[in-house]
Amino acid sequence: MTRQNVSSGSYLEPQIGFSRAVRIGNMVAIGGTAPIAAGGGTDCVGDAYGQTKRCLEIALTALTQAGGTAEDVIRTRIILKDINDFKEAARAHAEVFTDIRPVTTVMAVTAFVDPDWLVEIEIDAIAKD
Repeated sequence: MTRQNVSSGSYLEPQIGFSRAVRIGNMVAIGGTAPIAAGGGTDCVGDAYGQTKRCLEIALTALTQAGGTAEDVIRTRIILKDINDFKEAARAHAEVFTDIRPVTTVMAVTAFVDPDWLVEIEIDAIAKD
């Protein structure tokens, strides 16, 4: 099977040694996607809803580059710095996935690499041939 690595251009990718997404066969895995602004830095500081939307935008762009679509998503993980941001993150998630209904895990962690990040998103998908 062929492996396709997808980069989002994040400054962290070469520092850590990772790809935004990897496709092998029909399986696409998208790693923890943070709310990085187009010009660098953090997008929507202090806004869990806005950050979740940005994370999803970056992750779904990577999925598209790997040949998939939002309809191919089978699992998402919403990782929050503060579980009290759940409703805002869930609202942004639902805007994309209400009709698709992937399995979803929501969890909280104590910190992210950047203290301004409130959320990261992970996605798994099975792309069509």
